[in-house]
Amino acid sequence: MKAVVYTHCRPIDAEDALFDTTLPDPAPRQRDLLVEVKAVAVNPVDTKLRRQADPVGEKRVLGFDAAGVVRALGAGVTHFGVGDEVWYAGAINRAGANAEYQIVDERLVGRRPRRLGFAEAAAMPLATLTAWEMLFDRLQVPRAAAGSLLIVGGAGGVGSMAIQLARRLTALTVIATASRPESVDWCKRLGAHHVIDYRGDIPAQLAELGFRSVDVIFSTNASDQHWPALVRAIRPQGRIGLIDDPAPIDVRDLKQKSVSLHWEAMFTRSLFETPDMAEQQRILEQVAALVDEGVIETILAENFGRIDAANLTRAHRRIESGTMRGKIVLEGF
Repeated sequence: MKAVVYTHCRPIDAEDALFDTTLPDPAPRQRDLLVEVKAVAVNPVDTKLRRQADPVGEKRVLGFDAAGVVRALGAGVTHFGVGDEVWYAGAINRAGANAEYQIVDERLVGRRPRRLGFAEAAAMPLATLTAWEMLFDRLQVPRAAAGSLLIVGGAGGVGSMAIQLARRLTALTVIATASRPESVDWCKRLGAHHVIDYRGDIPAQLAELGFRSVDVIFSTNASDQHWPALVRAIRPQGRIGLIDDPAPIDVRDLKQKSVSLHWEAMFTRSLFETPDMAEQQRILEQVAALVDEGVIETILAENFGRIDAANLTRAHRRIESGTMRGKIVLEGF
C-alpha cells in the first residue's frame, strides 16, 4: 500500500522530513477494522511527533484523523460490517492514517455522518473527541445551568469544536480568544457570543464585557504564557482545563480560589485500553447524529489535495506557522 512516513526527527524543511513509500498491507485482528482511508486531517500532534518522537530509523506513519470505508473485520468485531463508512481519530501507539489502509480498534470508530463527504468528516474526529471529553468528562460543565466559558485558542481545531459543542449543547455564555480578523469571524460564525484578543489584557477585556470572572476556562494552547491572566480571570471554585504541553506553571496559584485543574489527552482511553474505551465510539456516533441534524458543522478550512508527502509537508509547515484556523484536510491517493 502507498504510505507517507518519517524515519528520523527532522525540521519540516528537511528533504526527508516526510516521504512517500510503500508498506505491506495490514491485517485486522480481534476487534480491529481494516479501513480503506479516503481522507485525513492534520493536527498539531502530527508535527509534534515528527519533531520529537524518533522512530529510530523505522518507517512510522502519522495521521490521527480519518474517514474511510471498512474493508475487512477482525474475528471479534460486533458493531461494523464490510462496506460501512466510518470516521475516527485512532490511537497514538499504532500506525496512523497517512496510508491507503489502516488498522483501528472498532471501539474508537463511529459511522460517518451522512451529511458530510469524506474530507469534511475527516476534519472532525480528534478535535471533537478532545473538546467533548474536556467539556463533559473532565470539566463536567452543566448542560442546562447558566454560566460562562472562556476558550483560549478559539480558532484552532479543538477550539472550533469546543465553541460549537458549548454553544449548541449547553446554556453557557461562550467567550473565545482570537486575534486576526478572519479568526475572529470564524469564532463568531461557529457560535461564540464574544471574542477577545489573547494578545491583550484578558481579565480587562472580560470586565469590559461585564464579566468580573468566568466559571470555566478551556485553554488549548500557550497556557503557560496566559497562566497569570487565567488565574486572575477564573472565579473562586471555578475549573480550568488544559490540553497543551505548557512550560512549568505554578498550580499553587489556584489554591487561594480553590480552583481545580483538569487535563485532557484524547489518546488516554486507547493508550491504556481503559474499561470505557468504547465511549469514543459513542461520542462520535452522537456527534454524527448532531451533524446530520444540522446542529454541528465541519471545521474543514482548507483541502490541500491528495494524500502524499508534498501536500502533508505543506500542511505541517502551515500548522507550525501558528496561523491555523479550523483544519487542513487531504483526500485520496
